Amino acid sequence: MIKKHIITCSIILGLLVMAKVFAYNMPQAFKSSKKGLDNTTKSITTTTTIITEEPVNQIAQLNFAEETLPLGDIRVQKKMKKTLAGYNYSNLQTNRLHRMAAEWFPIIEPILAAYGIPNDFKYMPLVESGLQGGMSPKGANGFWQFMPGTARTYGLTVNSEVDERKNLRKSTIAACKYIKELYGVFDSWTLVAAAYNVGDNHMRKQINRQNQDNYFKMKLNRETAGYVYKLISMKEIIRDPSRYGYRESKGVLAMHSGTGTNRE
Repeated sequence: MIKKHIITCSIILGLLVMAKVFAYNMPQAFKSSKKGLDNTTKSITTTTTIITEEPVNQIAQLNFAEETLPLGDIRVQKKMKKTLAGYNYSNLQTNRLHRMAAEWFPIIEPILAAYGIPNDFKYMPLVESGLQGGMSPKGANGFWQFMPGTARTYGLTVNSEVDERKNLRKSTIAACKYIKELYGVFDSWTLVAAAYNVGDNHMRKQINRQNQDNYFKMKLNRETAGYVYKLISMKEIIRDPSRYGYRESKGVLAMHSGTGTNRE
C-alpha cells in the first residue's frame, strides 16, 4: 500500500517538474520566434525601401566633357529637358545623323585624342554641319563650319579652287588647334564650345561684363546660350537612340513615328 503511494507521488512530482520546465521554455521559444519574425519583417521593409527609392535625376547626370549641369538649378534643367525633347526622332532626321556619326567618328576621335581634346567634341560637327549642311549665310562652311579667315589661320587652304574646310581630316586638325588655343584662354570646355560658336573676343567680353565664368549661369545670345545644350542632346541621341524614338530593325535604326527637321 505504501509502495503504491510512493509511486503515485513520484509520478505527480515528475509531472510538476515537467510542467515547470515547459512553462519556462515557452516564453524563451516565443521570444526567439518573435525575434526571428521581427528580423524577417525588418529585412522585407529594408528591401521594399530600396526598391521604392526615388531614381537618380537623369538630367543632373548629363555633362559635356565631364562638366556637369549645376545641381538644383531648375531653369537649367527645364532648358535641358526642352532641348532633349527637340532632338527626338520625331523632330530630327537622326537616322542620317547616326550614319554620319558612324562615318565621321573613326576619323575624328583619334585626332581629338592626339591633341588632348575631350572625346565629346566629336559631336560638334554633327551640330555644326550635320543638322544643316552647306555654307552658312555668314560664309562658314565645311564639317566644322569655319569662316574663311579662321580656316586659313589654322592651316587650311580656302580659295576659288580648293576648300579644305570640306576635308574631314584636315579640318578636324585645324579645329583641334583652335579648340586647344581656346582652352588656354578659358580653362573650361563648356566655355570653349560657346566661344567656338560666338567667337573668343565676344566670349571674353561677356565673362568680364557679367563677372561670371560658368557657361550655364551666363546670359548669352539665343544661339550661343543653347549651343552646349545642343551638344549634350546630340551626344545623348547618338549614345542612347532607343530613348529618343528609335528601335533597331535589321541592323538599321528605324523611327517609331514622325519625320522632318527642327533647328533654330
